[in-house]
Amino acid sequence: MTRKQQAGFTLIELMIVIAIIGILAAIAIPRYQDYTKRANVSEGLQLAAAAKTAVTEVYSTSSSFPETNAAAGLQEASTINGNAVDSVTVGTDGVITVNYNGTVDENAELTLTPTASATGGSITWSCGKNATMDDAWVPADCRSGS
Repeated sequence: MTRKQQAGFTLIELMIVIAIIGILAAIAIPRYQDYTKRANVSEGLQLAAAAKTAVTEVYSTSSSFPETNAAAGLQEASTINGNAVDSVTVGTDGVITVNYNGTVDENAELTLTPTASATGGSITWSCGKNATMDDAWVPADCRSGS
């Protein structure tokens, strides 16, 4: 009875597999990091949704935008926070500022600016970001040049 030696992978085959895994990881890791940053930015927009509603309600009853969280009927800015958000602040002319912590990027912030319709009633919101936030992390209407 002859014994046949069992064949395995050659060194070159293993090196090719390792190279393919390395290439896939080089592409996937930065994409995943952008994905997680976008999810964290989205958290701030979710927290700002209540502030948008409050600003809109104040404007609809008084025809002027609130200047503070208290005037909008909201909690103190630092108490409106989350995993990636330090605060949500209502400021001058009803502008809502979402300040992010280091989970997104230190000093990163989004601003939501209300504009009342000249014909009455409706409010449109425009979004902006500061320079520390990458365009890949924010919604399309907050990106530079849009």
